[in-house]
Amino acid sequence: MLGDPRTVRVAGDDTAAVYRRADDADAEPRPGDGRGRPVPEAYVWCNLTSGNATRALWLLLLPFMVANLAHWMRPTTTDRPLTIRLYGLIVRLIGLTLTVLLVAAACEVAMDLAAWQCAGTPACARRHAWLGFLSPVGSQGGWWSLPGRRLALAALVPTALTGLLWYLSHRTWCAYESQRPIPRPPEPGEQPHRCALGRPGFWYGRRIVARLRAAHTAAGFLTVAAALTVSTAHDDHRHGEDALRFPGLLLEAALVAVAVLVVAVVCRRGRTENRLDQQLDRAVVRLLPAGALALLAVTMVYAGWPRAGRRSEGRLPGASAFGALTLAQGLLVLALGVVAQVLYRAHPDTRTALRGLAGPAVALLACALGGVMSGGVAQRIADWLDGPDHSLDGPPVLLTWQASTIPPLLLVLLGLAGRLARRTWLLRRAEAAEVEREHPGEPTETARTLRIAGTRAMATLTDRAPLVVGVTSAMTLLLGAAALVGASATDDTPAGGAHAAQPYVRGAVETAQALGSWLIGVGFLAFVTWGRRAYKDASARRTVGILWDVGTFWPRAAHPFAPPCYAERAVPDLTWRMTTWTRRTGGRIVLSGHSQGSVLAAAAAWQLKPSLRRRVGLLTYGSPLERLYGRWFPAYFGPAALSSLHRDVDCWRNLHRPTDPIGGPIRLPGECGPQVDRAPLRDPLAYGRTTRHPLPAPILGHGDYQADPAFAEERARLLARLRPGLPGPRPADAPPDRGGDPGGVSFGPSGPREGSGRESSEPAEPGSAAPGPDDEGPGGAAQGSSGRSSG
Repeated sequence: MLGDPRTVRVAGDDTAAVYRRADDADAEPRPGDGRGRPVPEAYVWCNLTSGNATRALWLLLLPFMVANLAHWMRPTTTDRPLTIRLYGLIVRLIGLTLTVLLVAAACEVAMDLAAWQCAGTPACARRHAWLGFLSPVGSQGGWWSLPGRRLALAALVPTALTGLLWYLSHRTWCAYESQRPIPRPPEPGEQPHRCALGRPGFWYGRRIVARLRAAHTAAGFLTVAAALTVSTAHDDHRHGEDALRFPGLLLEAALVAVAVLVVAVVCRRGRTENRLDQQLDRAVVRLLPAGALALLAVTMVYAGWPRAGRRSEGRLPGASAFGALTLAQGLLVLALGVVAQVLYRAHPDTRTALRGLAGPAVALLACALGGVMSGGVAQRIADWLDGPDHSLDGPPVLLTWQASTIPPLLLVLLGLAGRLARRTWLLRRAEAAEVEREHPGEPTETARTLRIAGTRAMATLTDRAPLVVGVTSAMTLLLGAAALVGASATDDTPAGGAHAAQPYVRGAVETAQALGSWLIGVGFLAFVTWGRRAYKDASARRTVGILWDVGTFWPRAAHPFAPPCYAERAVPDLTWRMTTWTRRTGGRIVLSGHSQGSVLAAAAAWQLKPSLRRRVGLLTYGSPLERLYGRWFPAYFGPAALSSLHRDVDCWRNLHRPTDPIGGPIRLPGECGPQVDRAPLRDPLAYGRTTRHPLPAPILGHGDYQADPAFAEERARLLARLRPGLPGPRPADAPPDRGGDPGGVSFGPSGPREGSGRESSEPAEPGSAAPGPDDEGPGGAAQGSSGRSSG
C-alpha cells in the first residue's frame, strides 16, 4: 500500500499498527524538501482476523457469529424504541439456545453415547479399550462402573467445553471490548448523533459482553447439570428410590430457579450506546457462573451416589430435550419475523434485503447450522463407537430426521442454482453487446468480449444473495418443522417410520436418510480438514479471515462466545490516530478506504467529533457500504445514515466498476448521488492492444483500483480541495460547501488489496500551500488506511 519496501512502524503493536515509509517517519517536524506532498500511512489490521494459528478454532464458533449478525440486521426505524428492544431481546434468546444446543450435543456424545450406551454394552466396551474401566464387565464391577458415576465422570467433557468457551470469550474481551474509545465531550450545540455508529458507546461493548458471558457460561453448566439430574431422577422414579427422590426434586427446583435467573440476566439489559458505559455488573459476572458450577458439582455427587439395580439400557433419558430446543428456536425465529415486519412497515425501503426479514432468516440459518454441526458430530461419533455390530441405539432420532432433510434442501438449492446460471448466461449475452458498443471502431475479439461480459454478469450474482438466503431459510423452516413432527410422531428413524408406506415412498425416505448421513459425515470431515489446514497454513487462515471480515465487524451484542469484533480495536485505533495527529499538527485528513477498509473508514469518520469530521475528505473504492451493508444492515448503513455521513465530512468520492462483485455505488438520493459516485470505471482499461497497453489489459474486478488513472485523479482533487486554509465553521444543518479549497492535510484508511489484509493511510506533509506545524497556520497531511478485501 505504501509502494516502498522500506517502512517503519510509527504507532501500534504486532496486532495492529500504523506504518510509514522510512523517509516519511519524521515528516511533521521536518518541513524540508517534500513541502506540499501528502505523506502516506498504512494501518495494518490483518492480524485482528487472521493472525496466529488459534484463529482457526474460530470456525467452531460459526453459528454464534451468524446469530450475532442477525442482531444488526434490524430494519430501519427510529420511533419504535420498545419494538427495537424486543427485537434485540429475541435475538439474545436465540443466541442462548445455541449455547445450550452446543453443550447438549457435547453431553450427548460424552454422556449418552460413550458413558451410557457404549460403556454399558460389553461388545462396544471390548472394542474400545479406553472405556474398559467404565464397563461393568471390563472392570469387573470397578468403582467407576456404576452408571451414575460414569455419567458424572463423562460430564466433565461438556463442563470443560463450557469453561473453554468462557476462557476464549474472556481472553478476547480483554483484548478487544476493553479497548476504550477516545473521550469525546459534546461540543457546544452538538445534537445526539442520528447514526448509531457515531454514538460514543457503540464500539465499547465491555459491559454487555461481560453480562452475556456470565449468563451463557451459567447456561452451559446448567445444561450439564440438567442432563445428569433428569436421567438420574428418571431412574430413581422408575426403581422406587424413595430416599433419593426428595434430593432430586430439590435439585430440579434449584435448576429451574437458576435457569430463570439466567434468562432474566439475558433479557434485562441490552447495549448502551449513547454514552461510554464503563460499569461492570460484578455480582452477576462473578456469582452467576460460580453458582451454576457449584450446583453442577452437587448434581455430580447426587448422580454418582450408589443405587441398587440401576443399569444403562437404551438411550439416556432426556433425549426429548433436543426436540424442545428445536421447537423453542423455531418459535423464537417466527416471533422475530413478526417484530421485524412491524419495524420494516414503519419505514419500508425496497433496497432492504428480504423486505426486512434478513435478520430472522439469518437467525434461522444460525440455528440450522448449529443443529447440523451438533448432529454431525453426534452421528459420526455414534458410527465410530458402534462399529459393524450395530449394538447401540445411537443418538436421538430427531438428529437422524434432521440429517435426512439435507438431500431435499440440496435439491431445491440445485434448482435455484440452475435458475441463476440461466439468468447469468442471458445477462452475459446482453453484456456482450454492451461491451461492443462501448468500444466502437476497435476490432472485435469474441473471446475477449465474452470474458468481459461474463465477468460483469458474474458480478451481479452478489445482488441475488437475498434470494438465495430467503429460499434456503424458508426451506430450512419447512423441512425442520417436518423433521420435528416426524420424530415426535414416530419416535423412530425416517426409514423405520416409513416401513409401512408405499415402496417408492419407502425407497425415497431410505435414500434420503442414507444420503443425509453420508453428507453429514463428509461435511464433518471437510470441516475438520479445513480447520486443521487453517491452523497450520497462513494462507488458509487468511481465507478464514476473509469470512470474518463481515461476520466479526459487528460487536458481540447477541452472543458472547462469537469471534471477537475487530472493529472495536480498529475503529478506536483510527480515531485516536486522526484526533491526536490533527490536534498536534492542525492538519487535514483524507480517508482512503478499499473494500472492508471503506467500512472501517466510514465507522471511524462517524466517531470523530463534528468539528474534525468537517476537516475530513473520504475516498472509497470497491466499497460494499451500500451494496452489502446498506441492504443487509439498513439501520446502520441505510440511505439516511450514509447521507448524514456525506453531509458531515467535507467531501466524499466513491469509485466502482461493473466487474466488481463486492463494491458498488453508494446510491445516495437526490443530488447527493452524483456528488459521491463517479461514473463506473472502465474495466479492463483497454479493450485491445494499444500504445499504452501493448499487452492485453487484465480484468481487475475488485482489486487494484490504484491502477486506474481515475484513482489518482480523484485523490488529487481531494488533496487540492483540502490543502489551502481552513474553512469557516458550517452550520450543523447545512450541507458542506462543495466549492473552494479547504484543507491542509489528508489522512485516510483504504481497504486492503485482495489478500493483503491491511488498511493503509496517508498523511500529507506540511507544504507551501498549507503552512507547516512550525508556521502560524495549520499544517497539512494525508493519511489513509486500507483494509482486507472481503471477497
